[in-house]
Amino acid sequence: MRYIIIGAGAVGGTVGGRLAQAGREVVLVARGQHLAALAERGLKLRVPEGESTHRLPAVEGPEPLGELRADDVLLLAVKTQDTVAALEAWGEAPVAGGGTAAERLPLVCLQNGVESQRLALRRFRQVYGVCVWLPSTFVEPGVVSAAGTPLTGILHLGRYPHGTDDTARRIAADLAAARFEAPVVPDVARWQYAKLLGNLGNALEAVSGPVDSEQAMALYARVRAEGEAVLDAAGIAYASAEEQKEARADKVTLVPLDGSPRGGSSWQSLVRGTGTIEADHLNGEIVLLGRLHGTPTPLNELLQRLANRYAREHRPAGSLPIAELVRLAEEAVGAADR
Repeated sequence: MRYIIIGAGAVGGTVGGRLAQAGREVVLVARGQHLAALAERGLKLRVPEGESTHRLPAVEGPEPLGELRADDVLLLAVKTQDTVAALEAWGEAPVAGGGTAAERLPLVCLQNGVESQRLALRRFRQVYGVCVWLPSTFVEPGVVSAAGTPLTGILHLGRYPHGTDDTARRIAADLAAARFEAPVVPDVARWQYAKLLGNLGNALEAVSGPVDSEQAMALYARVRAEGEAVLDAAGIAYASAEEQKEARADKVTLVPLDGSPRGGSSWQSLVRGTGTIEADHLNGEIVLLGRLHGTPTPLNELLQRLANRYAREHRPAGSLPIAELVRLAEEAVGAADR
């Protein structure tokens, strides 16, 4: 199979680089300065065992590839706010032998949140979800870093909305050869909702910095508790903390990488100054479900609003003092109680 990585950033670039190292055929899809760097210098992958450069085909869209191959796999790794544009660009791409990508090719959603695969299933017949546990960073064009060892990441994989099949198992085997663990599971959404709860801290980190102080950790615990209450009210199952701990064990240990900053995906969006952020599909997913099921979510509403403002106004990552964020949180909760 040939892997077309739509969105060769932190997650997509790492998966693409590791697959290339394992001898799989890879095409990278990017835009702007990142695409220019990939075309000129190749993909620089920084991992604990060293740095490598991979000169892989890099394109902005499907046109340069001509007809796609019947054995192509589309790995969608853009941020969720960019999903619709990516689906529009690739869904109608012709496939050798007839038909389009949306009709014939598997689309694998390597993304945070749960919305992209729902969007994809409106257009693509074969959609696969992945619970992405892959600490990685992309803040410099042409360069991605992944600090995990001995495995680079753990990627629970399954057909969406549920089930497994031979395609999922073939993809998982290739990922396993590329230093990932990729359990094929029939209930991938259950793992993704568990990951969503963890990702509710992304906006907190983006606007106020690392979630490592007593104040920050206490606030995150309250934000997560809102999320759990909403999922429970909606009757949505999610993997327990014990299941996740057992699945990950000590398989992915983070080590410092010289010259590679560490921060979550939302923090990276602010650092790169993209002007957008994924908060609408992380904290905003909890807000949506809370409104549908009558459960208040003032803290997630606050983080969603602040993250969007910081991205839109190009404010520096981590520039809101945590004490000020806590004050705003108390005001939000107080207003919701009135």
